[in-house]
Amino acid sequence: MSKPVIAVRGQPVAASAGRLPSVPWALASLALSTLLSSLGTSIANVGLPTLAQAFEASFQEVQWIVLAYLLAITTLIVGAGQLGDITGRRRLLLVGILVFTGASVLCGIAPTLPLLIAARAAQGFGAAIMMALTVAFVGETVPKSRTGSAMGLLGTMSAIGTALGPSLGGALIAGLGWRAIFLVAAPLGIVTFLIARRHLPADRREPTAEPARFDHAGTALLALTLAAYALAMTMGRGSFGPLNVALLSGAIIGAGLCVRAERRAASPLIGLAMLRDPVLSAGLAMSALVSTVMMATLVVGPFYLARALGLDAAMVGLVLSVGPLVVALTAVPAGRIADRLGPQRITVAGLIGMAAGSLVLAVMPAKFGIPGYLVPMVITTVGYALFQTANNTAVMAEVRPAQRGVVSGMLNLSRNLGLVTGASVMGAVFAFASAATDMTTARPEAVAAGMRTTFAVAAALVVAALAIAAESRRRTMRARLLAHDAGLPADQRESR
Repeated sequence: MSKPVIAVRGQPVAASAGRLPSVPWALASLALSTLLSSLGTSIANVGLPTLAQAFEASFQEVQWIVLAYLLAITTLIVGAGQLGDITGRRRLLLVGILVFTGASVLCGIAPTLPLLIAARAAQGFGAAIMMALTVAFVGETVPKSRTGSAMGLLGTMSAIGTALGPSLGGALIAGLGWRAIFLVAAPLGIVTFLIARRHLPADRREPTAEPARFDHAGTALLALTLAAYALAMTMGRGSFGPLNVALLSGAIIGAGLCVRAERRAASPLIGLAMLRDPVLSAGLAMSALVSTVMMATLVVGPFYLARALGLDAAMVGLVLSVGPLVVALTAVPAGRIADRLGPQRITVAGLIGMAAGSLVLAVMPAKFGIPGYLVPMVITTVGYALFQTANNTAVMAEVRPAQRGVVSGMLNLSRNLGLVTGASVMGAVFAFASAATDMTTARPEAVAAGMRTTFAVAAALVVAALAIAAESRRRTMRARLLAHDAGLPADQRESR
């Protein structure tokens, strides 16, 4: 008996064992994968002081528990996307969930700091696969008319993971010890694997004249380049010394070698012709700029709230949790609005909201206290939720199925590079504008001045993103007009 066939987005897909894939359950597995990867980032930060005591290590040493995870994601995410396109996204996503779950257990039982750092790198490898393929899988599981809503759901789960990490991690450390912050991911990973294995649609291959091959050279060069750049931006704890310069120089050389290798590759990791697409190139550039701005809220916010407004640690954490909570509440409605009005309009609306919020923060006096910080921050965060959901929807909407993994990886990479750059560059702007060598003891007036300058720069970056959006729209409309004219008779083309 042949297997029953159903249609997903108009494409025939064989159902396994006579069972029809369930869209809600498939989306649930993607949402849980997103939650796991974001929780893996945020839950470890709160445990660094405890881990430093447990392993009798310095802050610089335990910081690698966080850096190893982020570096693994940053360097491997595009390669994971291409590998999913070639070998099958369902198969690779299941492998990524298993790797993440197993590495979480290894983190929880690690007897030494080096082994913990190595396990965190393995955990980041699994997270890179999940982050690259969850967005790519949206096109396989929901109709095109609901893409924005699905993207909004993933954005909500990412925000929940980010917001939940510190509070959950603190409670687990207090009750069960530091190992629990890693072991807690194991049962959730098992549940995610079982749901994904049962409900994600089976991999299907499009017939091609020549099967695609994995770009080993391009992947290795890109990984080394990204690792050098990320280390240049994060090492030195705010100072940019000779090592940082050397790493940044290596990243620039690596980028040149990577471009050269991609031009010669038969199946390039990143087809350079893809970057000529105005929607894709603009989406990646805007994502990097916006993520740089959002990192400024995480870098500057704690110091401003503690030093300029005089809040204690508990109140600082409470105020900072408002941002992820706003994203969690806004992302799904933002996706539905993008489905109705079109992602390009919502992308611009989100950028305008971010620019307005950043400008208000740049001029807001400290005397307005917590409301003076929260109101523009909520505006900025709502704008970010609108932008992120709509931009992802716009970029992924017209991508060919065979390239969804790579493009999804590139989107996540642009976001990660923005976060890494923001942590370094916006932190340096804040320190320079505050004219303080030690931000933990800086005068309240100096910290407030530093924040205003930092968000003035942030507003300028968002305005640059708006300019990119306008240019992308102009190029897209021009391309459509040329395509339309190409189909007209010669006399009509001349009259136009």
